[in-house]
Amino acid sequence: METGSMILSKIEENVSKVMIGKQEVTRRMLASLAAGGHVLLEDVPGTGKTVLARALAKSMGCTFERVQFTPDLLPSDVTGLSFFNQEKGAFTFKEGPVFTNILLADEINRATPRTQSSLLECMAERQVTVDGETRVLEAPFFVIATQNPVETIGCFPLPEAQLDRFLMKIHMGVLSETEERQMIDRFINAEPLAEIEAVCSAEEIRKLQEMCRQVYVHDDLRSYIVGLVQATRKNKAGVSPRGTLALLRASQGYALVQGRDYVVPEDIKDVAHDVLCHRLIGEFDDIQKSSAVTGILNSVELPTEDWKAKR
Repeated sequence: METGSMILSKIEENVSKVMIGKQEVTRRMLASLAAGGHVLLEDVPGTGKTVLARALAKSMGCTFERVQFTPDLLPSDVTGLSFFNQEKGAFTFKEGPVFTNILLADEINRATPRTQSSLLECMAERQVTVDGETRVLEAPFFVIATQNPVETIGCFPLPEAQLDRFLMKIHMGVLSETEERQMIDRFINAEPLAEIEAVCSAEEIRKLQEMCRQVYVHDDLRSYIVGLVQATRKNKAGVSPRGTLALLRASQGYALVQGRDYVVPEDIKDVAHDVLCHRLIGEFDDIQKSSAVTGILNSVELPTEDWKAKR
C-alpha cells in the first residue's frame, strides 16, 4: 500500500493535466478529501469549478454522481424515494445520487433552501433517512459543491447550518495572462478531461483518510488552534466547535498533502481562511471576513517548538 502522500501526489499530478494554475486550490481540495470533509467551490461562472471537480473525481476509482441544482429540484431528487412496486406488491426504495462516493453538487445555491437542506444529514452523518428508515452511505463520501456568488440572479444563499458542514470554502481565482495562454494551447486540439484515468482506488482513499487521522499534532499546536477559534468569539461572529475540529482536520490533511506526517504552524495558517471565513456569523462580506481572520492570525501568539512527534 502506498503512503498517503504518494496517493495524493498521484492525484494532484493527474488533475494538473487538465487544470492550469490551480495547484493550491487542488491541494486544498485534496486536504479536505484526506480529512474526510467536504468542499464548497465559489466563484463567478466559467472559472473551472465543475471541470476541477470532475477531474478530481475521474482521478479516483470511485463511484461518481453529478446533480445540477435548479429551483425545481426536489429533496427526493437528491436522496431518493420509496415507490409502490406493483410487480412485488410492496414499496421499493430507489436510491438518489447521494448514494455514491463522490457527489458533485453543481450550482448548489440555485436550489431552494428545502432542497439544499436535504444534504445536511448526508454530509454530517454519512447517512440518509427516508420514510423513517436510515441507510448508511458507503465510504468514502465526498461532496464537492459549486456555487456562484449570491449576488447572481436566481440564487438562494446557503444557510449558516449548511455552510458549517463544509470543511473548506475555496475561491477559484483567475488565471494570469501566461496561464490563460497555456490553457488555449492545451485545449485547442484536445480534451484533457476526457483522457485522464483513475490513478487510485476507493480502498486507497479509505486508507488515506485513516492515515490522515494519525498525522501528529503537537500539544502546543492544539492549543494554538483553540486560541484562534476562541479569538473569533470575542464578538458575535464566533466559530462553532465544529469549526475547531475542522481546522484540526484540515491542518492534518494539508500536512499530508505537503508530504509530512506531522503538522507545522504554517499548515494551520495556510488553511485558516478557507476553514474559518465562511463560519463567521453576521452581516459581513467575504472581504471583511478574510480581514478578520488575518487579524486573528496576526494577534494570536504562535508557539515555537520541534513539531515532530518524539519517537
